[in-house]
Amino acid sequence: MVLDDVSFTLDGPGLVCIIGPNGVGKSTLMKCLIKINKPTGGDLRINDRSVSEMSIKDVSKVVGYVPPFSDDLFSMTVMDTILIGRHNHQKWRTSKKDLAMVHNVMELLDIGDLAMQQFSKLSAGQHQRVALARGLVEETEILLLDEPTSNLDVRHQVFVIEMLRALAEADDKLVLMISHDLNLAAKYAHKVILMEYPGKLRAIGDPAEVITEENIRDVYGVECEVVNHGGRPHVILGSALK
Repeated sequence: MVLDDVSFTLDGPGLVCIIGPNGVGKSTLMKCLIKINKPTGGDLRINDRSVSEMSIKDVSKVVGYVPPFSDDLFSMTVMDTILIGRHNHQKWRTSKKDLAMVHNVMELLDIGDLAMQQFSKLSAGQHQRVALARGLVEETEILLLDEPTSNLDVRHQVFVIEMLRALAEADDKLVLMISHDLNLAAKYAHKVILMEYPGKLRAIGDPAEVITEENIRDVYGVECEVVNHGGRPHVILGSALK
Protein backbone atom coordinates (compact mmCIF):
# COMPACT_ATOMS: atom_id res chain seq x y z
CA MET A 1 0.00 0.00 0.00
CA VAL A 2 1.33 3.43 -0.99
CA LEU A 3 0.54 6.35 1.29
CA ASP A 4 -0.28 9.46 -0.70
CA ASP A 5 0.23 12.91 0.84
CA VAL A 6 -0.66 11.85 4.39
CA SER A 7 0.33 14.76 6.61
CA PHE A 8 -0.70 15.52 10.18
CA THR A 9 0.72 16.41 13.59
CA LEU A 10 -0.26 14.88 16.92
CA ASP A 11 0.64 17.06 19.90
CA GLY A 12 0.45 15.92 23.48
CA PRO A 13 -1.17 12.91 25.13
CA GLY A 14 -4.50 11.33 24.31
CA LEU A 15 -6.22 8.35 22.70
CA VAL A 16 -6.21 8.66 18.90
CA CYS A 17 -8.07 6.14 16.74
CA ILE A 18 -7.19 5.50 13.10
CA ILE A 19 -10.22 4.27 11.17
CA GLY A 20 -10.88 3.43 7.54
CA PRO A 21 -11.66 0.46 5.27
CA ASN A 22 -9.30 -2.45 4.71
CA GLY A 23 -6.35 -1.69 2.46
CA VAL A 24 -6.13 2.08 2.92
CA GLY A 25 -2.72 2.03 4.61
CA LYS A 26 -3.50 2.19 8.33
CA SER A 27 -1.06 -0.56 9.29
CA THR A 28 1.46 0.64 6.72
CA LEU A 29 1.51 4.06 8.37
CA MET A 30 2.05 2.50 11.78
CA LYS A 31 4.86 0.27 10.51
CA CYS A 32 6.61 3.27 8.98
CA LEU A 33 6.65 4.93 12.40
CA ILE A 34 8.54 2.00 13.94
CA LYS A 35 10.81 1.38 10.93
CA ILE A 36 9.35 -1.97 9.91
CA ASN A 37 8.56 -0.28 6.59
CA LYS A 38 10.91 2.23 5.03
CA PRO A 39 9.23 5.22 3.35
CA THR A 40 10.51 6.18 -0.09
CA GLY A 41 9.66 9.83 0.51
CA GLY A 42 8.38 12.30 3.05
CA ASP A 43 9.47 12.69 6.65
CA LEU A 44 8.20 11.10 9.85
CA ARG A 45 9.19 12.85 13.06
CA ILE A 46 9.00 11.84 16.72
CA ASN A 47 9.65 14.58 19.25
CA ASP A 48 11.04 16.67 16.39
CA ARG A 49 13.55 13.96 15.41
CA SER A 50 13.36 12.40 11.97
CA VAL A 51 12.62 8.69 12.23
CA SER A 52 14.98 8.10 9.29
CA GLU A 53 17.86 9.34 11.43
CA MET A 54 16.93 7.22 14.46
CA SER A 55 18.01 3.64 15.03
CA ILE A 56 15.38 0.98 15.66
CA LYS A 57 16.60 0.83 19.26
CA ASP A 58 16.19 4.60 19.66
CA VAL A 59 12.65 4.41 18.27
CA SER A 60 11.75 1.50 20.56
CA LYS A 61 12.73 3.56 23.62
CA VAL A 62 10.05 6.10 22.73
CA VAL A 63 7.46 4.06 20.84
CA GLY A 64 5.88 0.80 21.93
CA TYR A 65 4.08 -1.38 19.40
CA VAL A 66 1.39 -4.03 19.75
CA PRO A 67 0.87 -5.85 16.43
CA PRO A 68 -2.44 -7.33 15.28
CA PHE A 69 -3.27 -10.86 16.30
CA SER A 70 -1.25 -13.46 14.43
CA ASP A 71 -0.98 -17.22 14.42
CA ASP A 72 2.66 -17.10 15.56
CA LEU A 73 3.02 -19.52 18.46
CA PHE A 74 5.80 -19.02 20.99
CA SER A 75 7.04 -21.94 23.06
CA MET A 76 7.39 -19.88 26.22
CA THR A 77 5.27 -19.01 29.20
CA VAL A 78 2.97 -16.00 29.32
CA MET A 79 5.24 -14.43 31.95
CA ASP A 80 8.32 -14.74 29.72
CA THR A 81 6.38 -13.52 26.68
CA ILE A 82 5.38 -10.33 28.48
CA LEU A 83 8.88 -9.85 29.92
CA ILE A 84 10.13 -9.40 26.34
CA GLY A 85 8.52 -5.97 26.51
CA ARG A 86 10.97 -4.97 29.27
CA HIS A 87 14.11 -5.51 27.16
CA ASN A 88 14.87 -1.77 26.88
CA HIS A 89 14.82 -1.48 30.69
CA GLN A 90 16.81 -4.61 31.52
CA LYS A 91 20.55 -4.70 32.06
CA TRP A 92 22.19 -7.95 33.05
CA ARG A 93 19.18 -9.67 34.51
CA THR A 94 15.49 -9.33 35.19
CA SER A 95 14.97 -6.96 38.12
CA LYS A 96 12.34 -6.90 40.85
CA LYS A 97 10.90 -3.82 39.14
CA ASP A 98 10.54 -5.75 35.87
CA LEU A 99 8.73 -8.59 37.62
CA ALA A 100 6.50 -6.18 39.56
CA MET A 101 5.59 -4.31 36.37
CA VAL A 102 4.67 -7.55 34.59
CA HIS A 103 2.66 -8.76 37.57
CA ASN A 104 0.71 -5.50 37.83
CA VAL A 105 -0.12 -5.40 34.12
CA MET A 106 -1.22 -9.05 34.12
CA GLU A 107 -3.53 -8.35 37.04
CA LEU A 108 -4.86 -5.24 35.27
CA LEU A 109 -5.73 -7.29 32.18
CA ASP A 110 -7.10 -10.20 34.21
CA ILE A 111 -4.51 -12.70 32.96
CA GLY A 112 -2.58 -13.23 36.21
CA ASP A 113 -3.74 -16.84 36.37
CA LEU A 114 -2.13 -17.49 32.99
CA ALA A 115 1.42 -16.54 34.05
CA MET A 116 2.94 -20.03 33.81
CA GLN A 117 0.83 -21.31 30.94
CA GLN A 118 2.32 -21.73 27.49
CA PHE A 119 1.49 -18.83 25.19
CA SER A 120 0.86 -21.30 22.34
CA LYS A 121 -1.96 -22.95 24.31
CA LEU A 122 -4.06 -19.81 24.80
CA SER A 123 -7.24 -18.75 23.04
CA ALA A 124 -7.26 -15.92 20.49
CA GLY A 125 -8.67 -13.49 23.05
CA GLN A 126 -6.05 -14.45 25.62
CA HIS A 127 -3.32 -14.03 22.99
CA GLN A 128 -4.60 -10.52 22.36
CA ARG A 129 -4.47 -9.54 26.03
CA VAL A 130 -0.96 -10.98 26.45
CA ALA A 131 0.23 -8.99 23.42
CA LEU A 132 -1.32 -5.86 24.92
CA ALA A 133 0.37 -6.56 28.25
CA ARG A 134 3.74 -6.86 26.50
CA GLY A 135 3.17 -3.42 24.96
CA LEU A 136 2.11 -1.82 28.24
CA VAL A 137 5.19 -2.97 30.18
CA GLU A 138 7.44 -1.17 27.70
CA GLU A 139 6.56 2.12 29.47
CA THR A 140 7.06 4.25 26.36
CA GLU A 141 5.61 7.74 25.91
CA ILE A 142 3.94 6.66 22.65
CA LEU A 143 2.04 3.39 22.27
CA LEU A 144 0.91 2.08 18.86
CA LEU A 145 -1.72 -0.64 18.72
CA ASP A 146 -2.95 -2.38 15.58
CA GLU A 147 -6.53 -3.50 16.26
CA PRO A 148 -6.04 -4.23 19.99
CA THR A 149 -9.72 -5.11 20.53
CA SER A 150 -9.95 -7.73 17.77
CA ASN A 151 -10.70 -11.26 19.01
CA LEU A 152 -12.05 -9.87 22.28
CA ASP A 153 -15.62 -10.24 23.47
CA VAL A 154 -17.70 -7.10 24.02
CA ARG A 155 -16.90 -6.84 27.73
CA HIS A 156 -13.15 -7.01 27.15
CA GLN A 157 -13.34 -4.65 24.16
CA VAL A 158 -14.90 -1.98 26.36
CA PHE A 159 -12.52 -2.73 29.23
CA VAL A 160 -9.43 -2.44 27.03
CA ILE A 161 -10.39 0.81 25.31
CA GLU A 162 -11.49 2.39 28.61
CA MET A 163 -8.15 1.36 30.08
CA LEU A 164 -6.22 2.80 27.14
CA ARG A 165 -8.04 6.13 27.39
CA ALA A 166 -7.40 6.28 31.15
CA LEU A 167 -3.75 5.37 30.58
CA ALA A 168 -3.33 8.17 28.05
CA GLU A 169 -4.83 10.70 30.45
CA ALA A 170 -3.12 9.54 33.64
CA ASP A 171 0.37 8.93 32.21
CA ASP A 172 0.45 11.77 29.63
CA LYS A 173 0.87 9.11 26.96
CA LEU A 174 -0.03 9.26 23.27
CA VAL A 175 -1.95 6.08 22.43
CA LEU A 176 -2.49 5.59 18.71
CA MET A 177 -4.70 2.64 17.83
CA ILE A 178 -6.21 1.21 14.65
CA SER A 179 -9.86 0.24 14.99
CA HIS A 180 -12.60 -1.07 12.71
CA ASP A 181 -15.29 -0.33 15.30
CA LEU A 182 -16.62 3.13 14.48
CA ASN A 183 -18.67 3.41 17.63
CA LEU A 184 -15.84 2.43 19.97
CA ALA A 185 -13.70 5.10 18.31
CA ALA A 186 -16.52 7.64 18.46
CA LYS A 187 -17.21 7.01 22.14
CA TYR A 188 -13.69 6.89 23.56
CA ALA A 189 -11.18 8.62 21.27
CA HIS A 190 -9.92 12.12 21.98
CA LYS A 191 -9.17 12.43 18.26
CA VAL A 192 -9.96 10.37 15.15
CA ILE A 193 -7.99 9.95 11.92
CA LEU A 194 -10.03 8.75 8.93
CA MET A 195 -8.14 7.26 5.98
CA GLU A 196 -9.55 6.41 2.57
CA TYR A 197 -8.45 4.61 -0.58
CA PRO A 198 -5.86 4.95 -2.06
CA GLY A 199 -3.76 5.68 1.03
CA LYS A 200 -5.08 9.17 1.62
CA LEU A 201 -6.02 11.15 4.71
CA ARG A 202 -9.73 12.00 4.57
CA ALA A 203 -10.17 13.82 7.89
CA ILE A 204 -8.62 14.32 11.32
CA GLY A 205 -10.19 15.92 14.37
CA ASP A 206 -12.69 15.38 17.16
CA PRO A 207 -14.97 12.35 16.68
CA ALA A 208 -17.96 14.57 15.87
CA GLU A 209 -15.97 16.33 13.14
CA VAL A 210 -14.77 13.13 11.49
CA ILE A 211 -17.49 10.52 12.02
CA THR A 212 -20.22 12.06 9.88
CA GLU A 213 -22.84 10.58 7.58
CA GLU A 214 -21.10 12.07 4.53
CA ASN A 215 -17.68 10.70 5.47
CA ILE A 216 -19.01 7.21 6.27
CA ARG A 217 -20.99 7.09 3.02
CA ASP A 218 -18.11 8.31 0.86
CA VAL A 219 -15.30 6.31 2.51
CA TYR A 220 -17.03 3.05 3.44
CA GLY A 221 -19.75 2.99 0.79
CA VAL A 222 -22.65 2.46 3.19
CA GLU A 223 -25.67 4.53 4.10
CA CYS A 224 -25.92 5.39 7.77
CA GLU A 225 -27.45 7.68 10.34
CA VAL A 226 -25.19 9.41 12.82
CA VAL A 227 -26.96 10.44 16.01
CA ASN A 228 -25.78 12.28 19.10
CA HIS A 229 -25.46 9.95 22.07
CA GLY A 230 -24.17 11.51 25.27
CA GLY A 231 -22.37 14.23 23.34
CA ARG A 232 -20.65 11.73 21.05
CA PRO A 233 -21.55 10.53 17.55
CA HIS A 234 -23.10 7.09 17.24
CA VAL A 235 -23.34 5.34 13.88
CA ILE A 236 -26.47 3.40 12.90
CA LEU A 237 -25.57 1.51 9.74
CA GLY A 238 -27.95 1.18 6.81
CA SER A 239 -27.53 -0.58 3.48
CA ALA A 240 -24.39 -0.88 1.36
CA LEU A 241 -24.21 1.36 -1.68
CA LYS A 242 -24.17 -0.38 -5.06
